[in-house]
Amino acid sequence: MLPRSMLEMLPTVNALLNSISCLLLYVAYRHIKNRRPDLHKRYMLAAIGVSIVFLTSYLTYHAGVGSVRYPIHDWTRMVYFAILIPHTILAGLMVPFIVAAVIFAYKKNFRRHTAITKWLWPVWMFVSVTGVVVYLMLYHFAGAKAG
Repeated sequence: MLPRSMLEMLPTVNALLNSISCLLLYVAYRHIKNRRPDLHKRYMLAAIGVSIVFLTSYLTYHAGVGSVRYPIHDWTRMVYFAILIPHTILAGLMVPFIVAAVIFAYKKNFRRHTAITKWLWPVWMFVSVTGVVVYLMLYHFAGAKAG
């Protein structure tokens, strides 16, 4: 397990990885809209790679510190959970669809790839952005402490 000082840095690293993923997803989207599938593919593979690093870091952090509770008990708590709950549900649900989209693209079945990604891309963007919002609310606004 990582030392406590390293574990405490991981939420910030995770927010940075979410931000990078969001940027890569947007650039990939722009490339496919501009009919540059070669660049679209590169940026999507980078977004997937960053997301895998994020997931590894996220799981490492929570394996080390467990659950981190939102410490404020006012109206912001409801806002926090209104963001956290759909973020968490959608983050878990989208993984098999990302795998399917990658498989369809690899097999050059772009009709099915596009059918999935028309709704998957905005969900992935939502999950990336709300991940950063959850981080900001939990660790900066509320000042939560791990463990």
